[in-house]
Parts: sequence; structure tokens; C-alpha cells
Amino acid sequence: MYPVLFSIGPLTIYSYGTMMAIGFLSAGYLTSKELDRKGLNGELASTLVFWAAVGGLVGSRLWAVAEDWRSLIEHPFQIIFSGSGFVWYGGLIGGTLGVTWVVRHHRLPWLQVVDSAAPGLALAHGIGRIGCQLAGDGDWGKITDLPWAMAYPNAIIGWPYPPDVRVHPTPMYEFAAYAIVFAVLWSTRKQIHAPGSIFWWYLVLAPAARFFIEFVRINPPMALGMSAAQLVSLALVTIGAWQLWLARDRRVADATVHQTHR
Repeated sequence: MYPVLFSIGPLTIYSYGTMMAIGFLSAGYLTSKELDRKGLNGELASTLVFWAAVGGLVGSRLWAVAEDWRSLIEHPFQIIFSGSGFVWYGGLIGGTLGVTWVVRHHRLPWLQVVDSAAPGLALAHGIGRIGCQLAGDGDWGKITDLPWAMAYPNAIIGWPYPPDVRVHPTPMYEFAAYAIVFAVLWSTRKQIHAPGSIFWWYLVLAPAARFFIEFVRINPPMALGMSAAQLVSLALVTIGAWQLWLARDRRVADATVHQTHR
């Protein structure tokens, strides 16, 4: 693992932060292209990405703190101001709130904006997982003897196993899954969709991938034999599928009205 890419004097470049920056820049570029294609102001993409990043980092940190509430009670200042611990679902919620603030401020159509951002969001998520892989931030999976199993001896949080123990490289599983989600969303974005459909498909596909990958991760079960991430994944998949169903019903109703008035 390579938590530190290189150092120049007092300046240290960390792999996780570098991949996060690449992810944000990639998302901003793709979102800008999509906003322009939809006739919106593509220059607002940088503002959207900035506030999505701010909201995402704050939301992911707050979620991580809430998950470790027992430690928060015992060591509140240490937990709150620690530089470690970020949770993707908290980041998604916080980032969505950040984007919503920009959308309302500039009076933009929310569904078209989130549609424009969804493919880049999937790609950025995948790139961020490469950062997790390089840093070894504890996102690895369970012990396995599969040929592609890996050890994380230089992990930033410490490697809890003997040197010869290998585990599922789940960050790379997620990278592959989110790259596929990006490819699906990007390749279908120009088809005729109800506003919001690309984003709702993201809420179905990306959390579904996380749900299944979670079976080989080390997160403990929370309820019904499922981890917290799996429960949140199911909730997001349900929301996305429900919205897609509503969009389908609206299209059918509109088509019926159109045929009636011909």
C-alpha cells in the first residue's frame, strides 16, 4: 500500500487525498459537459462540485462519528476532531444537500442538475475507492485464500493480522462496480428519460452493488443479520426504484392523454 505518494520538504502528498481530488475534478468536468448539453450553465459545475465536496466531507464525518457514538461519549474531542473516519452514505446525503443549496440559490431545475451529476458521481466514487485501496483505510474485506486476495501491511490505520494473512480487496471490488455503474449511466444518458431518472438509476445501481459487496466486508451486522451499510443501501434502492416507478406511471399517463386528444 502507498498511503504517502511522495514528500517534498515539509509537503506530503497523500494517496487518499490525491484520488479524492481527481474524483472531484472528474465529476466536475463530466457534470459541466452534461449541464451544457441540457442547455444549463456548465460553468456552475465547479460551484456544484465545491459545495458537494464540502457537504460530502462534513456529512461523511458526521455519519462516522454517529456510528461510533460509544467512543464519542467516552472521548468526544478526540473523536470529533480526528482526521480519520469518513462514511460514503453520510457523504452522499451531505453532498446532495450541498448541491440542493446551489440549485435553489441559482433557481435551477433540481432533477436535471442531479441527472447531470449522477454519472460523474459514480465515477468519482470509484476513483475514491482507489484512494482507499492505496491508503489502506480499513475498507478491506474478510480473510480469504482467493488468488487475488491481498494484505495491507502499510495501512494507515494499522494492519490487524499477521503478515501472511490475505483478505478480500473490497475497495477494488467497489471500484469495478462503480465503474460499471458509470458506464451504464453515461452510455444511456442521451436516451429519452423522465427528468431525474438517471439519478434514480444511480440510487438503484450503486447502493445495490454496495449491498452485495458488503457480504465480504468486515462491518458487523446491525439488524436482521445485515450491516448498517446494507440497511441504508436497501433504503436508497427502494427510493430509487419507487421514483422510477412513479416516472413510468407519469409517462404512461401522459401517453394516454396524448392519444385521447389526437
